[in-house]
Amino acid sequence: MSLRTLAELDNKAILEDTETGFAWDISLTSPNEVTEDLTGYSNSISQVIDPDTGQVISAKAVSVAINISSILEVFTELPKGIADAGIKPWIVTFQDLAGTPKIFKVEKSNPDETLGMITLILEAYES
Repeated sequence: MSLRTLAELDNKAILEDTETGFAWDISLTSPNEVTEDLTGYSNSISQVIDPDTGQVISAKAVSVAINISSILEVFTELPKGIADAGIKPWIVTFQDLAGTPKIFKVEKSNPDETLGMITLILEAYES
């Protein structure tokens, strides 16, 4: 087994291990309304560092990381941002630590084909 294949398997275990890993329940819904419950890593922070000044600024940064092979087991394509407001976007739903469901749309997708994962940059969504 190649080192690259091993890295993809390790990354999948980290993202999908609900016992000792970072796995978090994430629901992914395609524009044609197919929904699948997956696991991955979610990130939601309210302060970020301005790269130009190094200063802390108030901003909301939300993303999820999901294993590509897990997505492609259900969907025929990877999620992506859809700028046209007339087209239904990819929707991501997950709960915060208090158990409150949060709903987002995919703004941008960043696939990492070396580790076999995709990071979805999200923005708030109201259907």
